[in-house]
Amino acid sequence: MILYRLRCNDDHEFEGWFRNADAFDTQRDAGALECPLCGSKDVAKALMAPSIAKGREVAVPAPAAQAQGEVPTEIQAMHPAAQQAAELKRQLRALRRVVEENCDYVGDRFAEEARKIHYGEVDARGIYGESTPEESERLRDEGIEFGSIPWVRDDA
Repeated sequence: MILYRLRCNDDHEFEGWFRNADAFDTQRDAGALECPLCGSKDVAKALMAPSIAKGREVAVPAPAAQAQGEVPTEIQAMHPAAQQAAELKRQLRALRRVVEENCDYVGDRFAEEARKIHYGEVDARGIYGESTPEESERLRDEGIEFGSIPWVRDDA
């Protein structure tokens, strides 16, 4: 897995994990990448400090380490693949906390609330919740932009 620092055309920066360097290009060319802040699909790699491994240790790329502080000792002691998985889980948990603190939970009414926001029936706000695959497809067909985030539990 490779962690890239990404930037959209509105200069929003965020991170993305990719299986390899070609996976980023494939996803970008297919329009599968989008900015989590504004939804722009014009996404490119941003400059970042290189990650250099020493021996069997794997360094966390500088932007992730700087944004979240030092990498916990228990992660540093793991096999490199386990380190990457643990770091990804840590980042997903942090993202979950940000969403929970800044958005309204609408449960299984997600599709309904997303439509109301999209069509101007209610004031725009951040929401999160659940939708069925069929509801998600209908939202996409209507041109309503949304994203799916793997919801990692704190105890996982």
